[in-house]
Amino acid sequence: MADAIKNEVGSFPSGKKITVVFVIGGPGSGKGTQCSKIVKNFSFTHLSAGDLLREEVKSDTEQGTMIKNLMHEGKLVPSELIVKLLLKAMLQSGNDKFLVDGFPRNEENRHAYDNIIGIEPEFVLFIDCSKEEMERRILNRNQGRDDDNIDTVRRRFEVFQESTMPVVQYYEKRGKLRRVDGAKSADEVFEDVKAIFVQLNAQVVLSFVTW
Repeated sequence: MADAIKNEVGSFPSGKKITVVFVIGGPGSGKGTQCSKIVKNFSFTHLSAGDLLREEVKSDTEQGTMIKNLMHEGKLVPSELIVKLLLKAMLQSGNDKFLVDGFPRNEENRHAYDNIIGIEPEFVLFIDCSKEEMERRILNRNQGRDDDNIDTVRRRFEVFQESTMPVVQYYEKRGKLRRVDGAKSADEVFEDVKAIFVQLNAQVVLSFVTW
């Protein structure tokens, strides 16, 4: 499967340095806001698995129709397909620094990414926020979303705890997790986030000097 996807979509040239950072946070943690600030300040390409799937559905391709039908039936889109869209977007961007938002959502996503793309993330930015604070934010944001009612919000929290927290724990054990307190204001959170990315930039420069 991995070889077939690479043959269809392509792959990065061997030896090219590609920087990938995963951004994970529960619903209402503010990761979208932080991603916007990171992109503006550090020239990353922002990729959201959810946005890529929605764009593919709009494209009216055979693949898009399949994704639409799966979503309509309440079924999960295969991880290999999500990673394929991710790889395609990375290759088309022309950039070599990627901020991948809300991914991996579960262990299956992570395995598919490792098997197909295989670029180890520099780190995983985890925006840690209490369930109570996230719930308060979602119910107060007035975006008119159908899934912003209390029962649906709590179900989203349960899914995050059951499916995504094992991914967070996996990267924490590997020393890849960078945890920030998401309960602070957006600007305060970004001060913490910025310090992490400044350190990453310093490491990249140092590696070039060493080389």
